[in-house]
Amino acid sequence: MAFQIKSIHDLQDEIFRLKTVEDQQSVLLKARFSSPSAIFSSVLTLFPRSHDTDGIKNPGLFHPDIINLVSRFVIPLTLNKTIFKHSNFIVKTLVGLVSQKASNYVNEDSVSGVWGTVKGIFEKFTKKKPKHTDKPAYRQPDLGPAI
Repeated sequence: MAFQIKSIHDLQDEIFRLKTVEDQQSVLLKARFSSPSAIFSSVLTLFPRSHDTDGIKNPGLFHPDIINLVSRFVIPLTLNKTIFKHSNFIVKTLVGLVSQKASNYVNEDSVSGVWGTVKGIFEKFTKKKPKHTDKPAYRQPDLGPAI
């Protein structure tokens, strides 16, 4: 500690400074956990993203992205609860092993690519055509020559 407390006033100043720092940090923490998306992004910081080295993604064994991590559990569980519901233990084990290997190909890039394709298809079908707001000028009917 660089600041030496030598009198009661120094102690009171230090207490006031520490309370101010505490208030500032509590405001920052409340802002960080104020919404579900803020909480989700805070949780995602626990899982580091893979780094690009020479244009090749190398996630390594201990740094998979969150999509890959979730798919390792969701794919086998989904397959065993739906398609292979009444299968025996050996089939469910084989499905689990195969889907674990298949989940290695599921990552953020592949999911975002599929998402972009689906989004593009829906945008193509839901694109609204502009309505013509220009009404043609009103023309009076030709009644012939005036008498």
